[in-house]
Amino acid sequence: MEHDAPAAGGSDDGAAGFEASLVADGVTFDGRDAALLRAVAAAGSVSGAAGDLGRSRARALSRLETLETAFGDLVERRRGGADGGGSRLTGNAEALLARFERLTAALAGTAGAAESVFEGVVAGRDGELAVVDTDAGTLRALAVGDPDPAPGDAVQVSVRADAVTLHDPGETPSPDATSARNRFAGVASDVARGDSVAEVRVDVGAAAPVCALVTVDSAERLGLTAGRDVVVSFKATATRATVAAEEPGEPDERGA
Repeated sequence: MEHDAPAAGGSDDGAAGFEASLVADGVTFDGRDAALLRAVAAAGSVSGAAGDLGRSRARALSRLETLETAFGDLVERRRGGADGGGSRLTGNAEALLARFERLTAALAGTAGAAESVFEGVVAGRDGELAVVDTDAGTLRALAVGDPDPAPGDAVQVSVRADAVTLHDPGETPSPDATSARNRFAGVASDVARGDSVAEVRVDVGAAAPVCALVTVDSAERLGLTAGRDVVVSFKATATRATVAAEEPGEPDERGA
């Protein structure tokens, strides 16, 4: 089975935004693989592509073989002849690249969207993490800012939509099976589908819905429509808890 899979790119803090990928038969095609195919097309050989990318020829060939087991023939290798042989992309590879580029463009268009905010009060601290009581329940978030959130502080906890994962309530992994310990049961209130990506808003009992970005394939697999029960999860490292801004004229108790 083949599907699109946007994932949070960069470090584990969820701040780097989307990294597009395509998955087939357990093999993931990502930006490095797209770069390899583009380099083969430009250099006319796997050896040249590997050299241009600073990779070994053996590793490039091995990766191409792995990709071809899942995505079909990608590189046509020619031996000898007047032009000395070489390699070129198959039509299948060009179609795969075009699909990957469409997904990347779709994700780039939505990556700046959607940041959900939970309002709550810090109940305690666990090192760099704040334990925050919210209307939706208790969550853990990175405590950041100046001043640093302390117990009793009113805070706002923000989480990017690309860091939120949605689960079928009957197939949600146990807390011990995932690093995404923040989880809330809710109901999808709105599902806006684009060509490749869907923006889903989920009512979890907080002041505002939680927003998640998923591929259209994932939305269809989960049967996501307004009114659908769903479980929201996200890592503590994908959040930021900052002291809530004071209303004008409100005294700063810390400075009193």
